[in-house]
Amino acid sequence: MTPTLLWLGFALIVIVMLALDLGIFHRRTHTPRLKESIWWSIFWTVLALAFNVGIYLWSGSRPAMQFLTAYVVERSLSMDNIFVFLLIFTYFKVASDVQYKVLFWGIIGALVMRALFIAAGVALINRFHWIIYVFGLFLIYTGVRMAMEKDKEIHVEKNPLIRFYRRFLPALRRYVGHQFFIRRRGMLIATPLFIVLLVIESMDIVFAVDSIPAVLGITQNAFIVYTSNVFAILGLRAFYFVLAGITQIFRDLHYGLALILVVVGAKMMLSYFIEIPAGIMLGLIALILLVSILVSVHRSHRLKDRSA
Repeated sequence: MTPTLLWLGFALIVIVMLALDLGIFHRRTHTPRLKESIWWSIFWTVLALAFNVGIYLWSGSRPAMQFLTAYVVERSLSMDNIFVFLLIFTYFKVASDVQYKVLFWGIIGALVMRALFIAAGVALINRFHWIIYVFGLFLIYTGVRMAMEKDKEIHVEKNPLIRFYRRFLPALRRYVGHQFFIRRRGMLIATPLFIVLLVIESMDIVFAVDSIPAVLGITQNAFIVYTSNVFAILGLRAFYFVLAGITQIFRDLHYGLALILVVVGAKMMLSYFIEIPAGIMLGLIALILLVSILVSVHRSHRLKDRSA
């Protein structure tokens, strides 16, 4: 199978799954229940693992391990994205039954933007190998900055896209069901839901600046980098509705995510001197994630007991 057929086959899988997701399984606007979200989250995870098995059978253990490590890194970092999405929906007072639709179309945009970012990142590394050290230093800086952040704050009013849209383009001040646009007097007018979508898309660009260099620290194989990103993104919506109601339990998780960025950044900085196998990176990242989750849960229980 040629690389072109691999890309076309993967694209077909994604298109079919997205069509089934929105066109059949979530055609009716509703708030996903916890049980439903858990099952969908499991489904997307199993699908990613099945794809990983396919990589193993076709290309061997090394690319398969790289995919799994990249997928775990991207899926871990997506937890931080979920907290930000929750803040955005809360700020704009978006009804829970339309949040899924916003996330769906946000993911469509993310798939395109990630492809452009990954292509640019791989091209830069292939042409200027020293750029990998810049990425590594950036990840270490980002990890340290994330660890020092006490609370997430979203300054929507400072978002340049929103400021431009509100100033120059017509928009309603009230929601109209799950519609992004309505037609009035022959002219399309955006609803606030479209503005929410713009904020989600702009925030994904910020997330991509952090996560894509992290995945490029695992491998520079564009197919593995992009497919691992896509599978992590596809499972993000269901994972959002699983974690949205229990975010306080994971209030200290960002320390673990920050350490993961620092570890991957250090790997990139040391790549000239030593090559750390993907299996070791996977084990280390999984250990950091597990410990940070356990610490977060323990601390949340202690705070709950104190307030009781």
